[in-house]
Amino acid sequence: MKQKLIILSDLWGKQKSAWVNNYIELLSPTFEIIYYDSCTLGEIDLINYSENAIHQQFINGGIDTAVINLLEKEKREITILAFSIGGTIAWKASLKGLNVLNLFAISATRLRYETEKPHCKVTLFYGGLDNYRPAAGWFKGLAVANFYTLNNETHHLYKNEICIKLICDKLIKIIIE
Repeated sequence: MKQKLIILSDLWGKQKSAWVNNYIELLSPTFEIIYYDSCTLGEIDLINYSENAIHQQFINGGIDTAVINLLEKEKREITILAFSIGGTIAWKASLKGLNVLNLFAISATRLRYETEKPHCKVTLFYGGLDNYRPAAGWFKGLAVANFYTLNNETHHLYKNEICIKLICDKLIKIIIE
């Protein structure tokens, strides 16, 4: 039986996530994949489908709602691959008892506000040009040893085909070790 891998979308959800198919293609031979739209988990109203409107809904209760909904859906031990706001949802759900073995969060910039680390193996990826990534002291303070900065990449590094391959290769290598 394949290990379960949960993929959590970024702030845009399924409507703007054709890029996630590249991850699914590379990871499905190794994992049983379940994809969750973070907007659906967070019960986000997409009438005003703008970055600011969606972001405001997430920070004003949507993240907490998504955490509750994810906890209701997932009961077995899982590995999570999460993008941007999805990484924050996964982190917080893990702190609330989600049975996470490995958490891979890509461009989860809101983690910079977190003061507690989940009790699972955490691997983080950030673009070196992402101004909102956590400061170096944050990683040290939370004892996050597995983090990678991709120097010439922005917040949306997870949509770049070269980065997708690198992230998938690293994920598989860490899981198999």
